[in-house]
Amino acid sequence: MAALLPRLFGDVTDWFEMDFPRPTPAIRLEDKITDKEYVLRAELPGLVPDKDVQITTHNGVLTLKAERREEEKGLNRSEFRYGLVQRSLRLPANADEAGIKATYRDGILEVCVPLSAPEPSGRQIEITTAG
Repeated sequence: MAALLPRLFGDVTDWFEMDFPRPTPAIRLEDKITDKEYVLRAELPGLVPDKDVQITTHNGVLTLKAERREEEKGLNRSEFRYGLVQRSLRLPANADEAGIKATYRDGILEVCVPLSAPEPSGRQIEITTAG
């Protein structure tokens, strides 16, 4: 019986080492909003921002795209993720898209979106009486 335990656990270990299909990794984010700005931070380690990262806006949607390219071939094992990842977020209604600024430091991309003063929505309709 004792001889079977290492063999059993060895088989289980091999099972965990199998390469199962995994979903495309998303860009992990955190954000905060104040009266003056919306700040988005994205975790993008190991990238060259001016070459590997693209930020765009269109119709109130901010899109981050990042691509990690495989540089070394012939590795026996790699758990690094390669390829294109993308994430899109709706900006607040009062976002100033022309004033967006982005910085990259220590693997974190920070996007600052200035916010204009919110405009009052709707209006009051005067009621007249007939007659």
